[in-house]
Amino acid sequence: MPTLKRRGAVAVAAALVTALAAACSPGSSNDKPDSKAPEAVSTDVAKAGNVTLTVWDQEVQGGLKEQIEKLNGQFQAKYPNVKIKRVSRSFSDLQKTLRLALSGGDPPDVVEANQGYASMAQYVKAGMLLPLDSYDQVYGWKKRYPKGLMDLNSVTDDGKLIGSGKLYGVSLNGEIVGLYYNKEKLAKLGIQPPKTWAEFDQALATAKGKGEVPIAFGNVEKLPAMQLYGILQDGLTDKETVRKLVFGSGGSWTDAPNVQAAQKLADWSKQGYFTSGANSVKWDDTPVNFAKGQGVFMFGGTWWAPDLDKRMKDKVGFMLPPPSQAGAASATMGGESLPWSITSKSKHPDVAAAYINFITSPQAMDVAVETGSLPVLPASKEPEGALLKEVAAAWTVLSKNDGTTPYIDYATPTFTDVFGGQLQRLVAGKATAQQAMKTAQDDYTAFQKKK
Repeated sequence: MPTLKRRGAVAVAAALVTALAAACSPGSSNDKPDSKAPEAVSTDVAKAGNVTLTVWDQEVQGGLKEQIEKLNGQFQAKYPNVKIKRVSRSFSDLQKTLRLALSGGDPPDVVEANQGYASMAQYVKAGMLLPLDSYDQVYGWKKRYPKGLMDLNSVTDDGKLIGSGKLYGVSLNGEIVGLYYNKEKLAKLGIQPPKTWAEFDQALATAKGKGEVPIAFGNVEKLPAMQLYGILQDGLTDKETVRKLVFGSGGSWTDAPNVQAAQKLADWSKQGYFTSGANSVKWDDTPVNFAKGQGVFMFGGTWWAPDLDKRMKDKVGFMLPPPSQAGAASATMGGESLPWSITSKSKHPDVAAAYINFITSPQAMDVAVETGSLPVLPASKEPEGALLKEVAAAWTVLSKNDGTTPYIDYATPTFTDVFGGQLQRLVAGKATAQQAMKTAQDDYTAFQKKK
């Protein structure tokens, strides 16, 4: 939120990193928290006494905010002895402040800790998060969730490998970075939803020629360009190649398809297909502008769907990014939302685990549907509204085709800042595709050598 809710990780500001380096850099502190899982756990929340559970989340957008507020209310109604102290921040703000909070003397009990090397792996290495394997044995999360989703929230003790090791979080929502389109504008332009990338290029040219903004796009935070690059990359190479590259098991960012993806991004910018001054437009403003009619298409995560459904109703559609050939299976980045994790200094880990179990239960998946969100696991209820049904259908297709690729910001702890910064320069016409990808590979190589 990803997203950005991910969705993916926004790099911590350089000044903050410098300030925290001595105090909480992984392995540098003599006060590393005890992150060992408890030997015995209790699921009896009622017997825990009066508890205030501090929860930090990034569920600030309409449907997602409604979802967590409803679940928090239900949890407190079931356990009147528990009071939830909720602190909500935007995705960017949460990523910038969370590490400082985790290294302090009074951290929250439950946090949404982003997956990947930049966040979760660093927190695990520093001993800031509690492994959840003991709680999994009583709550059965690994039986409920597919292994691939559990792997995304798993890290080895040394923080050197994501995708394996111990479990450090459980997610509530599913995520797809797909293509939104304004149905009214397509009709006026005589354009059909594209079935191939070639058709999409034709649609962009038509929209530009008729005075429309072809793609609504804001890129202040750098991560939006990385997500758009990742979608183009998925269309130019196969999903296994992308997976291996992101997780460090093969390939190079300077391989031809990856350079071609960067070139396509540069070409679109040069052709004027993006919102004017995209690098100065905030990510969260992009769907707001799109709902106001500024843009024919918009790439974005499914976390935007609830708000767009309310703002645009039947004027907006959603689809997976088109494949290279008509009828071929699509692939795109996504998977699951930021996981809910327990901090190693939590004074109430058993209650925190019960809370995480409650907000990721089958009943919680129904609440996700009710509030217009995309549940990560099947729910017993069906979504209402055309857009939300399209999102659910796309999730089903992607799941059946195993078409999800990881967010590329997982690749290194500094990838969002380093590569994202180069993509900003690429969009601004100040860097070439080759320069951008060499910078990405240099950062990637340096990190791999340190692992």
